[in-house]
Amino acid sequence: MSAKLKRQNRIKEILHDYVITGQDQLSLRLKEEGYNVTQATLSRDFADIGVIRIVNGNGFRYILDPEETGKQIAKLIGLEILNVDHNESIIVVRTIAGRAQGVAHFIDRLNRKEIIGTVGGDDTVLVMPDSQKNIPVIVNMIKKKMNEIH
Repeated sequence: MSAKLKRQNRIKEILHDYVITGQDQLSLRLKEEGYNVTQATLSRDFADIGVIRIVNGNGFRYILDPEETGKQIAKLIGLEILNVDHNESIIVVRTIAGRAQGVAHFIDRLNRKEIIGTVGGDDTVLVMPDSQKNIPVIVNMIKKKMNEIH
């Protein structure tokens, strides 16, 4: 994992676990953990991971924008899917090694009525449709997720 990705993951954890009211506060916490970041880097990280500033009862607070977080996850999932294929009864999604369970979880969380469920192995996800007629709908939906990042 790259240093940037590690830092951004740590920022997400900090924003989830603590009330952060200013970039300087976050920068200091990161510095204590060995991450030396400038204000410009922190601003870019905020844009990359979807951090927004909201007003709460005590003033301002930084949080992860739920909409942006969902988009970021969808982009990552799109990068992890290599191929989508199907026969008359099941859809097979090929992923990067070790990522099938995460992709299966993402597909399950779409809560689509056309999908009964998924099974994720190491690099393969089996997607069970509710009906044969919905296989093209599901395949197109998954392919669309793949293409959102390209």
